[in-house]
Amino acid sequence: MPISIRPLHPVFAGEVSGVNITADISTADFDAAMDKYALLVIPGQDITDAQQIAFSERFGELEIPGSASNVTAPEDRRLSGPVADISNLGPDDQLLRRDDRQRMFNLGNLLWHSDSSFRPIPAKYSMLSGRIVPDKGGDTEFADMRAAYDALDAATKAEIEDLVCEHSLLYSRELMGFTELSAAEKNAFTPVLQRLVRTHPVTGRKSLYLSAHAGTIQGWPMPEARGLLRDLTEHATQREFVYRHKWRSKDLVIWDNRQTMHRATRFNDTEVIRDMHRTTVAGTEPTVPLPMAHAPAPA
Repeated sequence: MPISIRPLHPVFAGEVSGVNITADISTADFDAAMDKYALLVIPGQDITDAQQIAFSERFGELEIPGSASNVTAPEDRRLSGPVADISNLGPDDQLLRRDDRQRMFNLGNLLWHSDSSFRPIPAKYSMLSGRIVPDKGGDTEFADMRAAYDALDAATKAEIEDLVCEHSLLYSRELMGFTELSAAEKNAFTPVLQRLVRTHPVTGRKSLYLSAHAGTIQGWPMPEARGLLRDLTEHATQREFVYRHKWRSKDLVIWDNRQTMHRATRFNDTEVIRDMHRTTVAGTEPTVPLPMAHAPAPA
């Protein structure tokens, strides 16, 4: 039976009803819905990490969190395997201190971004499960990058069509003032190349591929590149393109990183627990041919 979806926003995002992801459901129906809505909210999913992994793996190979995506040592990870820890908790399940290095790094999630755009082959879907959610704050905002592209004037579309950006966690953390990185971390965060305009492989619809991880444009002086990227980000995150999700316990939210950007919003994270578990379906192809997708590290 086809899944039932209620639109949540005029241009994208929908809420799925009557679904238990641990049951035998059609991934084809979900893929078709994702192609249309780019973001799906599935409420009432009381799941374990193993169940979340099993569901996520129906859509492809999963990314494994590692040194390329954070500053947490493997032995200090609170969650294991392909489950990323999107929380304000340490390995002892206690709230991170205000000056904790992991917390400082994670504050980069407050910036508009696309998951894993800093990988040569960027992510397809992200699936975030709300295990413990705050009563106030801690919402997640999502922007439809297809609608944002459609709204650009013809001259801007022509200007950006073939541009290629450098993406790295070095750039997004620099914006937050997080610059004290070890040589090994800087090496792990070596920039990669991504097209600024992407075309969806199924629908053929174009979208902007923006992220706080995008720090410059190939062949452009950095100040000029960052000026254009900032203008495009401001355009793409206007209210008419943005859906803000107020989390409920046991919500599962799935979004297509090829067609959206997102960001966390602030809450009292040194006193209130926000425990979210994320699985990420890996992409299958680069936006720029390999090995060209690797860019030289910034000086």
